[in-house]
This record gives sequence, C-alpha cells and structure tokens, in this order.
Amino acid sequence: REARLLGALASTPVRAPKVLAVCDDIDVIGAPFYVMERIDGSVITDSVPDQLDTPEQHGRIADELIDALVELHGSDWEAAGLEGFGKPTGYLERQLRRFNGLWEHNRTRELAQVEEIAAWLQSSIPESPPATIVHGDYRLGNTMFAAAAPARLIAIFDWEMATIGDPLADVGYMLMHWTEPGDALGKFNLNNVTLRPGFPTRAELTTRYEQRSGRSVRSLDWYVTLALWKAVVFMEGNYKRALAGTTDDPYLKTFGDGVVEIADRALAVTRNGF
Repeated sequence: REARLLGALASTPVRAPKVLAVCDDIDVIGAPFYVMERIDGSVITDSVPDQLDTPEQHGRIADELIDALVELHGSDWEAAGLEGFGKPTGYLERQLRRFNGLWEHNRTRELAQVEEIAAWLQSSIPESPPATIVHGDYRLGNTMFAAAAPARLIAIFDWEMATIGDPLADVGYMLMHWTEPGDALGKFNLNNVTLRPGFPTRAELTTRYEQRSGRSVRSLDWYVTLALWKAVVFMEGNYKRALAGTTDDPYLKTFGDGVVEIADRALAVTRNGF
C-alpha cells in the first residue's frame, strides 16, 4: 500500500522518496517489502545541523515544512491514480468511531477528561474541506533536510498511515508536536528544537499554511484536539501492555502519568485554543 502511494507521488511535486523495487514474494525475507532510494541529509529531532543552526535558517526550516505540506495537499490524487486508496468523505467521523472503539479496548482506568474530550469532538465536528492525500504522521522529525544552507526539505518519510481525507488533520497533528516559548513542557516533549530563536510560533505556522494553501483553518482547535486525543488512546494502549506484562520495555510503564498529562492538554485546547 505504501509503495503504491509513493509510486503515484513520483509524478507529482511531492517530496517523497522514489520506489526502486517491490516484492510480494514472502519467501525472500518473510514478508512483502519494497526498496526506496537512499537520500542523504539530516533528520531534525533533538538537534539542528550546524549549517542550519541560525535564527534565519530556523525560519527557513519552518517555511520548508509548511511548503512541503502544501505541495502534498495540493497534489491531484485522482490524476495520480490513487482513486480507491481511501474514502474521500466521512474521514473525521470514521476517526472518531475508530478511536472511541480503541479507547474502550485500551483503557485501564476511568479518565473523565478523555470522555469529555470525546464528547466535545463529537458535538463540534467541522465541515471538511475537499479531500486530499493525508500523510497521517506529518511532523518535523519525519522529514529530511539537505545538510547545507539554505535550509531545504528534500524528503518526507513514514507514509504508512497515509490515506485520502481531511488535510487539516495533518496540520493539527503537526502543531501538536510544535513547541514554542511559554509552553509547559511535560514528559513527552522530547524534541524541542523549535524553542530556539527564529522558529515561528504555532500561530505563525498556521498563518503560512493558510496563505500558501488558500484553505481556511478557522476550526484548527478541533484538529489539534483530535491529534492529542488520538495520542492519549494510543499511549493508553501501550500502558495497558506494560501493566499486563506483555512487554519488557520499562519506558512504557511510565506512560500512566503521561496519558493524563496529554489528556489535560487536550482538554485545555477545547477551552482555550491551541
């Protein structure tokens, strides 16, 4: 599925790796697989390459991140041969149904704020703009930049969650991961390079996306809340595995407080905005 998407994107301006080969024969390595091209560059997580570590280049990194997302959302997925790759309508409703079900399966305790968030999301679903390709995991750490200045985003990775749906879900997810001065940093704010001088605020990122895409973002609080709520559901599942002893990863046992932390953050967004 991922190889099909990347193959389709090869005919578009989207900054995705090229697929070199696809193999469906499970006898080769034990599962179907594909091979993508090798791309040399830097993935920015907890540090910035020296050549790009200036306020001016920090601003360019953010601009490139937004511009690459606008390119993705602006690509003609039907012309690229992706009809049937996902359902272009009802994306948000399906997300709510799926993650409500996952919460019932994953939860280990009663968390009133999670129920309140789910009710708020359900009662205020925005009208989606026309469907686009949705990456599903779009954030700075899933992109690669050329090592030399000026900052240039050369590849977007980790397409396994991509589908056809509401593009603003990608924007809300990206903003969930973007820290800015004044944020209360918690257990899961592990990569905070965007606190450095020159990186824009979430509001400034949003403005650039709106201007470049021509797409209204007036309901973005809803999409940020959705991203945080989904993170709560996923992390509670990991915490449940740790409690059940089905994993020996000690880090997962610390997720209990982290789930509450993110749920509280999501609830705050429903009341005060992102």
